[in-house]
Amino acid sequence: MTAAELLSQQLTDIFRIGLLIALVATMVRTRGTTGTVLPLAMGILFVAVVIPMTMPMPSGEPMWRLIALGVIANGIILGVLGLVWMLFRRFRNDCLA
Repeated sequence: MTAAELLSQQLTDIFRIGLLIALVATMVRTRGTTGTVLPLAMGILFVAVVIPMTMPMPSGEPMWRLIALGVIANGIILGVLGLVWMLFRRFRNDCLA
């Protein structure tokens, strides 16, 4: 399987997206105590490692490749989630003003 195929498979993984949404929600609630960057970075790494380690991957790809592409996919998904969150906050503030 090529890297592009693995990346597209990881970008459309509903479980991965759900974990990252939960990560952002937790970060928003606790950012006063824990900050923003470190929890997000550790969450990206955690999700990238835990999914290939716990779910059977029939592709036969090396683990390091799955994790590395998972970090990239998580970064892309988190960027999109951050953009959606920023737009939500902006439109909510505009509607309330």
